[in-house]
Amino acid sequence: MQRVYLMAGLASLGLGIIGIFLPIMPTVPFLILAAWCFGKSNPTLERRLLEHPRYGPHILLWREKRAIARIGKLGATFAFAASVLLAFVFMAWPWPLVPCAIAVVMLSWIWSRPDC
Repeated sequence: MQRVYLMAGLASLGLGIIGIFLPIMPTVPFLILAAWCFGKSNPTLERRLLEHPRYGPHILLWREKRAIARIGKLGATFAFAASVLLAFVFMAWPWPLVPCAIAVVMLSWIWSRPDC
């Protein structure tokens, strides 16, 4: 089972790295998942993620308080707003309502989490 967690952790880490360069992809949620998987398979990789100067504090904040930093909430809101706007520009009616509904549900959950 450790190999499954290791592979899932590496896949999540890869998606998180892609998210650094692709504005549409989230980064931190994939790194949180990667850290959890590495915690079950490879403590060294988990520690490296937790000690990362930029992403480690976000992972620890989620682990300790189930909280999302205010800057992360604002970034998610901006990304969802851009996605909804692009959907209304490029999709035929009523399809833009799908990303709009997803944004409402997800942003409601994101903003319901505590922040620091």
